Amino acid sequence: MTTNQTSQLSSLKKSVAPYEKTDRKASIYQLINTLGPLVLLWTAAYFSLSVSYWLTLLFAVPAAGFVIRTFIICHDCCHGSFFKNRKANDIFGTITGVLTLVPYRQWKHSHSIHHAGSSNLDKRGIGDIWIMTVDEYAAAKPLQRLYYRIYRNPLVLFVLGPIAVFVIQYRFNAKGARRKERMNTYLTNVSIVALYGTMIMLVGWQAFLLVQLPVVFVSGFLGIWLFYVQHQFEDTYFEHDEEWSYVNAAVEGSSYYKLPKLLQWITGNIGFHHVHHLSPKVPNYNLELAHNATPPLQKATTITLSTSLQALKYRLWDEEHKTFVSFKEMKQRLQQKKPAAAEVLKVIKPGFQSK
Repeated sequence: MTTNQTSQLSSLKKSVAPYEKTDRKASIYQLINTLGPLVLLWTAAYFSLSVSYWLTLLFAVPAAGFVIRTFIICHDCCHGSFFKNRKANDIFGTITGVLTLVPYRQWKHSHSIHHAGSSNLDKRGIGDIWIMTVDEYAAAKPLQRLYYRIYRNPLVLFVLGPIAVFVIQYRFNAKGARRKERMNTYLTNVSIVALYGTMIMLVGWQAFLLVQLPVVFVSGFLGIWLFYVQHQFEDTYFEHDEEWSYVNAAVEGSSYYKLPKLLQWITGNIGFHHVHHLSPKVPNYNLELAHNATPPLQKATTITLSTSLQALKYRLWDEEHKTFVSFKEMKQRLQQKKPAAAEVLKVIKPGFQSK
């Protein structure tokens, strides 16, 4: 990191430092206004089964929104920003992790790696969505290209993804996981079985699945979408390790997802993702305050509900033009390179032939 970058980071960190303070009352209030509505909406969805399943879905969708809000609490606990006390963060992080099907310590580990190397082309692979560059894709074998195309298909990412990640992947420990992380995953799995088993005993397995399945699917879909769109916008930031900057990765490599106020509240202000990446210690209820009080952070790329849909076409990172491109655009750019390369060979070839 250069002296200038260090100075930038120090200046920005000083600006947001006042908002890194945890407010215990605000945290407790958030627990109440998140878990309370979640329980009420789930209960309403269950009782509405006797009226109409469309009504059930009408309750299940906002319930899924509160699952996202619950996960934001888990997320803050992972960063040690929800409570001052580390043990309190661990306890409530594990509980909210059970409710959202996310093993607290496993996710805490992978997410810390994501923060440490976000937008770093040499540190991809853990805690993020798979991204290939145009050159990497061009050099890849046909089978790897096919696999990547399947992986990046929106139907796979956002329809199969929630089931693959939240229901299956998170039930297993990563290779080389430490004992605390492994034990927490086991505890999470046992707790989920106990919770779901109790609910099935109370309402019956059919009613439970009719309510819980749409809640899990919609919340999983929204969770993956939020993570995807906040780093994958057209002119985001990616650099190799020697050029990578923590400040630029935070402010330029993370978007400000400007959502309607209700959705902003439901998603725990995570749309202020640039602020969060600059200072993970800022609790979610202070992110907007930090953004508004720090002019340089207001220059972050702003996306809205409508403009964020453009991210669906992004597939590869073009290092030459510093932008995301679709597969179609990638083909066009590679084809444009071929004539240019041929012209260079025409100039060079006679020189070789004369030798």
